[in-house]
Amino acid sequence: MQYFIDVILPIPLEKLFTYSVSETEAEFLRPGMRVGVPFGKSKIYTGLVHNVHTNKPEIYEAKEIDRILDEHPVINTIQLKHWQWIADYYMCTIGEVFRSAVPGAFLLESETLILRNDEGDVDESKLEDDEFLVYEALQHQALLKVQEVSAIIDRKNILPVLNRLIEKNVILLKEEMYEQYKPKLVRYVKLGKDYLEEEKLEALLNDLSRAPKQSQVVLSLFQIQATSKKPIKVTELEQASGGSKAVIKSLVKKEILEEYFVRTDRVSYDGEEENYDLKDLNEYQEKAFEDVSKSFAEDKVTLLHGVTSSGKTEVYVKLIEECIQKGKQALYLLPEIALTTQLISRLQEYFGEKVSVYHSKYSVQERVEVWNNVLAKKDKAQIVIGARSALFLPYSDLGLIVVDEEHESSFKQFDPAPRYHARDAAIVLAKFHDSNILLGSATPSVETFYNAKIGKYGYASITRRFGNVLMPDIELVDIKEQSRKRRMKGHFSERLFLAIQEALEAGEQVILFQNRRGYAPIVECSTCGHSPQCPNCDVSLTYHQYKKQLRCHYCGYHMALQESCQACGSHTLDTKGFGTEQVEKELETLFPDAKTWRMDLDTTRGKHGYEKIITAFEQQEMDILVGTQMLTKGLDFRNVSLVGIMNADSLLNFPDYRAHERCFQLLTQVAGRAGRTKKRGKVLIQSYNPYHQILQQVSTHDYDTMFKEQLYEREQYKYPPSNRIIKITFKHKEYNKLNEATEWFAKALRTTLGGNVLGPEYPPVARVRNQFLKNILIKIPHAQSVVKTKAAIKKIEKSFNSVSQFRSVRVIYNVDHI
Repeated sequence: MQYFIDVILPIPLEKLFTYSVSETEAEFLRPGMRVGVPFGKSKIYTGLVHNVHTNKPEIYEAKEIDRILDEHPVINTIQLKHWQWIADYYMCTIGEVFRSAVPGAFLLESETLILRNDEGDVDESKLEDDEFLVYEALQHQALLKVQEVSAIIDRKNILPVLNRLIEKNVILLKEEMYEQYKPKLVRYVKLGKDYLEEEKLEALLNDLSRAPKQSQVVLSLFQIQATSKKPIKVTELEQASGGSKAVIKSLVKKEILEEYFVRTDRVSYDGEEENYDLKDLNEYQEKAFEDVSKSFAEDKVTLLHGVTSSGKTEVYVKLIEECIQKGKQALYLLPEIALTTQLISRLQEYFGEKVSVYHSKYSVQERVEVWNNVLAKKDKAQIVIGARSALFLPYSDLGLIVVDEEHESSFKQFDPAPRYHARDAAIVLAKFHDSNILLGSATPSVETFYNAKIGKYGYASITRRFGNVLMPDIELVDIKEQSRKRRMKGHFSERLFLAIQEALEAGEQVILFQNRRGYAPIVECSTCGHSPQCPNCDVSLTYHQYKKQLRCHYCGYHMALQESCQACGSHTLDTKGFGTEQVEKELETLFPDAKTWRMDLDTTRGKHGYEKIITAFEQQEMDILVGTQMLTKGLDFRNVSLVGIMNADSLLNFPDYRAHERCFQLLTQVAGRAGRTKKRGKVLIQSYNPYHQILQQVSTHDYDTMFKEQLYEREQYKYPPSNRIIKITFKHKEYNKLNEATEWFAKALRTTLGGNVLGPEYPPVARVRNQFLKNILIKIPHAQSVVKTKAAIKKIEKSFNSVSQFRSVRVIYNVDHI
């Protein structure tokens, strides 16, 4: 009897692929194990076993697998179910979910090796120059890698050369798979077995009297052993004895010392063994905790709506503790990596080494270790804290999921597929695990609050700040009026300038928010009006002063700042608009004695970039922190008394149905960073239109009115939560072909789905990386079946792809587009 396996490949193809296996392999293989399989002409991919069966494929001859990569499944059955749901709901393939979900080190792809063909007769005179160089190199070494051949012949495209060499029987090609993950081994030393007796030890020390450095190393070893029972690392011994690596190596050679290796995790908790007791909840937190527990008892998704600085984290911690006491795993999802740095230390104070962290700033090796710890249900991974990708870890016994700041758009993945929303995917994951899920926010998204209002979700609220601190006093400053009266100092109104001065004199800290990085978004010639544009995208280049260059924030293109205008040659270049760099520069001029720092994408590049800035600000090493929206998410600074918002209008005037909701959330969150201890904080919002309803609602902390108004508007214009939305984006480098293709698709959609199809229309930035973009928006009323609608769209796409001229147009689906 023949045995087969269906395999998920990490490529965007709809189907599973069938490979043949032997009987023993079929008995050994289980769903969730990785196998190396040949795909295409010569490539070997990592596939994931989906199921084992005996049904022969009808259309093609099943190839044999190349190798088995695991002894045990690395992906469990609940994960496979969850991935399938994500693929179906977000209209992508399970292969794309597989590639996105697992750490890169799990996806081994083969590398082509070039070997010399010893059996072929080679006529050297017939070889061309570049072929001869490769042939000559192979006389000196048995095999070459692709990039080595590329370096030898100094060409990027080496395929034609390799093909000619294969035809002339000079070389053979071989595919080799490499394991990317290497466990970290730490070198330890101990005294050799022969010298454990006292007499031999004495003789040894007498012998070493002529080698003072070696003798010092052995004596240091005894000193360390006397004070600590822990095994001794080679690096420790080096530091303690002042000896070099060579001295220790020679002692190991003489078998006086014995070295051994211990496998350790790259990320480990080095804190105290003593964990702090949990803080007692105040009456408001206690009431919210009871409401959440009641709602959990009814198996409901629950929303915790607590104002900024009300102590939501303490409620989460109490729930996590309950979950851990039952022996279950807990997942704490955050929208931003910046937030994890502050929360990790807080959670580790309570739970010690039970906390693991998982996000994209961690190296591939570190992520594999966290994955394996969660899979093995180790104690050190009982609580996982991370950004949206932590959702994909192999949990087997999840008891609680906390989604903090659930309103954040960072929870939605935009590129590449799967374009999932971590909050919604977490709700489904909780259903699969039969676990509790809590969504927390000071400004819940309209959809979540609507679900709580209609009773679909449970609801708990905390209406007071922790320690009964007053909500910050929010004041709106009219900069139109101030500009008219010439009272502006750069981009600072007189009111904001004086408030910063007061705060600094009182020894307090200030946060300034400007949601645009760089120095200025536009550099313009004041003679002819020309401004430098990106050659690949439809946007002007942003000026970054610290690197003296103009950059595109879409594709990364950059050029040096020009001395004169490229169009008319005049030297009258001026900047329009302002970003965080310019605010920082102005502050240095206005407040030369204050220490100013900036927190945006440019200053937080490294793995510990966030941590350094946040820690320095917490320890009051700086007075003023200027930043983009990274600052707005639940960070907790004790000494901030003033928050300034440089320009609120840029948030309001945005072509998006969520612009007003987002503006309210962002401003409320930023305001929430002020006055989190005793003294009432002050927030100054600069705007050209201070009478705008959203700004008025922010200043009075009126979430309910904002919610009612937004809900009414969305019902009128058929937006969520009353309708579902699917956005389809088309990409192509030819403008005319894209127009034809989108018109064809839109017409087919209208024929099938009726009138709720908007577009096709160009987005505000209609060209990115030399590809033109066009969008179609589909609104699906609640009465209409979402599953049937998606099936209809997929059917239209199949017909679309069968038209030869449209085949090169890329179609991208974004379900629940936000």
